[in-house]
Amino acid sequence: MNGKIISSLLTLLYNVLVSVRNFFYKVQILSTKSLKCKIISIGNITIGGAGKTPTVEYLSKLLQSKGYKVGIISRGYKRKSKSTLIVTDGTDKPDSWKDVGDEPFLLAHKLDNVPIVVGASRYESGAIMIEKFQPDVILIDDGFQHLSLNRDLDIVLVNSKDMRSDHKLIPSGKLREPISNLNRADLIIITKSNIHKPTNYLINIIKSFNRVIIYSEIKIKDLLQYKSNKTNKLEKIANKKVYLFSALGDNESFKKMMENTDADIVGHSKYLDHHHYTSDDLKYIEHNAIKNSAEFLITTEKDLVKINFKFKKMKVYAVRMKMLFKPESLFREPIENLLSKIN
Repeated sequence: MNGKIISSLLTLLYNVLVSVRNFFYKVQILSTKSLKCKIISIGNITIGGAGKTPTVEYLSKLLQSKGYKVGIISRGYKRKSKSTLIVTDGTDKPDSWKDVGDEPFLLAHKLDNVPIVVGASRYESGAIMIEKFQPDVILIDDGFQHLSLNRDLDIVLVNSKDMRSDHKLIPSGKLREPISNLNRADLIIITKSNIHKPTNYLINIIKSFNRVIIYSEIKIKDLLQYKSNKTNKLEKIANKKVYLFSALGDNESFKKMMENTDADIVGHSKYLDHHHYTSDDLKYIEHNAIKNSAEFLITTEKDLVKINFKFKKMKVYAVRMKMLFKPESLFREPIENLLSKIN
């Protein structure tokens, strides 16, 4: 039996399992629980990096700016611990990413006064969040498929580079569930639209759900130096040879974003999302950078938090991102409507 047939059979089995599970929730054989708090889910319908974590960061700061208490719950993917954990109370920051996951760790250090809880059960995590911190709004990082917890607003991110061929169920494609299930989403955002031009296929798919198309752009704000945490302007790497390394759900977009700078990219070491860097990995990366006459190593903040290594010759910087939504008024409108219902 060849690989294509096996893949098709696995896709068919996966489709059956997802469809049955979703049907059980629809007819309430499986129950959806509610929490005494407004819930906003930020998720996606495909595997790979659509930009959930930067969107969670953006929303946290937006809600805080309006005077609301915010909490974040997440699975904490690829963490060593299995139990439900408080990552931060909003003040005390975790020392290691390994027990809490790289993305919750990063959010904990980028946000102030935002408690974060990780756990396999979003309901249990949310219940602990409410008991300990009494937030006005809980943000679920990667929540679209977690139907066991009721949410007040479902935001789904779709990567602008998605093609028709990507929209097959895994393992044949990248879909976590059938594309028709986007009808559950309140808000659909095409992300990284400044890096990849969305296809007519993608735009028409979203229009078919009678949703206004909202775009997000992700751009480089500045550079964060490894160890010292000093920030530098992007001009520091202008016309300089740089070597990239990343372990993301969408390494390609990171490279394309760097191609839009004035840096001269001489190589890129790519790893799977949430990869745990070893000393051998980092020695290999530095060796390749030196071999290609690179002057700087460039990575992302998410990757930087997982590194504890003494580079012999190379200076290492992480790019810090900023997000823009267009049109921003249409992005904020359903959020404002939800906030108006908080007593």
